[in-house]
Amino acid sequence: METTAKKYPAPEGNPETKAYWDAATNGKLMFKRCTACNEPHYFPRSICPFCFSDQTVWEESTGEATIYTFSLMRKSASGPYAIGYVTLKEGPSLLTNFVDCDMNTLKIGQKVRVVFKPTDGAPLPFFTPV
Repeated sequence: METTAKKYPAPEGNPETKAYWDAATNGKLMFKRCTACNEPHYFPRSICPFCFSDQTVWEESTGEATIYTFSLMRKSASGPYAIGYVTLKEGPSLLTNFVDCDMNTLKIGQKVRVVFKPTDGAPLPFFTPV
């Protein structure tokens, strides 16, 4: 049985997210932290979503996270997949897909780590159980 690697769409960047995608190319997951209120946020943007300050800085995540919630999509045109929210060790939560795993064994509270999947552009971050 011949298998083909899943093809992921290339992300569309912009000047505000260029540093994020450049870091992803080097296998690093980045987020932003506001220096005015000290809150971390994801998806990285220059204006803090908590206090609206423009005093934000890049930080590198360890890539370690915990599953907050998830949903299994058993029937779709592209085949079954699992999607959900994870909370990074550093604090922010993000929406992601779970890959390289038996999706029937996923559990809320389970430890996961970031993995990057290639595209025709920058690689995309997904999560897999530890």
